[in-house]
Amino acid sequence: MTVVIAFIANVLVAAAKTVAAVITGSAAMVAEAAHSWADCGNEIFLLIADRQSTRTKDARHPFGYGRSAFLWSLIAAFGIFTAGSIVSVMNGIQQLTHPEAISDVGWAYAVLAIAFVLEGASFAQALIRSRRLANQRNRSTWDFVLDTSDTTLRAVFFEDFAALIGLVIAGGAIALHQITGNAIWDAVGSILVGVLLGIVAVILIQRNFMFLVGTTVPADIRVNAGRTILANPAVERITYLHIEYVGPNKLFVVAEIDLVGDLREHDVARRLRAIEQEIQAHPLVESVVLSLSVDDEPSLSFG
Repeated sequence: MTVVIAFIANVLVAAAKTVAAVITGSAAMVAEAAHSWADCGNEIFLLIADRQSTRTKDARHPFGYGRSAFLWSLIAAFGIFTAGSIVSVMNGIQQLTHPEAISDVGWAYAVLAIAFVLEGASFAQALIRSRRLANQRNRSTWDFVLDTSDTTLRAVFFEDFAALIGLVIAGGAIALHQITGNAIWDAVGSILVGVLLGIVAVILIQRNFMFLVGTTVPADIRVNAGRTILANPAVERITYLHIEYVGPNKLFVVAEIDLVGDLREHDVARRLRAIEQEIQAHPLVESVVLSLSVDDEPSLSFG
């Protein structure tokens, strides 16, 4: 739903910005139109990512298709850089070398104001959801958005955040161009919008690449997982625990545990299988593998 809201808002905004750019001749408005159309394309990729990542696991993909979300989101982030950042910067450079006058700037201000409301509504949805989830994990909203495996939420959050800043930059650039009569301000505004998009793209590319190649979970999730396993009355201690993301909010858990008592071999196998099934019943766990600890291995602490 977050992506759908952002997509609808961006289509409306992109169309309005394009019309305003044609009417006014503003380089900053051209940059903003390119920004919004790039966001529209990126959100199509994010919708594909959501659909692909929810496919059920099969024999060829025992950990599911969750990592496909990171791949499609990586492509979407690269799209911001190529279709948004480069176009905006090049447009600004062209305006510097061949400055053009602007006209009917009232259209630009009106479109920017409407766009700010629409982008603000979309950003508010992402912010409310991010803040709620961050509070559940006792983390700041910013840290949660950076670290979350929910790549779609992060993309929409940063895209809309950058959009709001870009609108302010564009509005200021047009106003300075109008007041001073110097087209350099319009050109600088276009370049600044491009740089902003480039920064956002680099952040999103880096985070998606990190999840795509494999990354462990934050310390708080590891501690909670360890405590949950130890809470099982059949588990005496844990000597090894590895947890990594295999998709948005999907985990692969590997642990070595020592069982209570000294059971026979087939009883041990049944007990391990029962514990695995209990852990895998958790909605965040995609797959789990348990094995027995060696008696001289040190126990892990989750205090």
